[in-house]
Amino acid sequence: MKKFWFLISVLMLSIGLAACSEESEGTTKEQDKAAGEEATEGADKEQNAKSAMMQFYMTVSKAINENDADLNAYEAEEEPTAEMKTAAEASAAAVVEGLNGVEVPEELADHKADLEAAIKDLSDSYQAKADELKKDAPSLDAANETFTQGDEKFGKVFEAVGLNPSSLGTEVNG
Repeated sequence: MKKFWFLISVLMLSIGLAACSEESEGTTKEQDKAAGEEATEGADKEQNAKSAMMQFYMTVSKAINENDADLNAYEAEEEPTAEMKTAAEASAAAVVEGLNGVEVPEELADHKADLEAAIKDLSDSYQAKADELKKDAPSLDAANETFTQGDEKFGKVFEAVGLNPSSLGTEVNG
């Protein structure tokens, strides 16, 4: 009789463990599915941020390149003429206008303040160049330092979204 009760106890325990195991597996499968969906959403958001950052960077580069040809020519010339200086001043002012029209896309909302600060540095740099070019003996060193600060801010956002930083100076000068 003891063997009979022992077998029934073992059978009941086995059934109980099997029931708990199935319930646990169902919960785990649901949790795994939810975690997978969150991971997919996170990966999509990260990819969207990378893509948006590249497009934004190209927009900034384009805003500068569309307007800075005369400024680049002035800076490249060993002995620029007065006409080149006047054209460079207008070119720098046009870059400021172009940069003022650039807006940070929604996909980069997490980095909006940093990107706006970078654009402000770039805009301030070109404004400083325009102001310096009004002088008899302009020095563009301080303006170039401000440009470098803006470029470094861009680099930090590139890294934050998982991209290698790029140098805006190589994109727009030349």
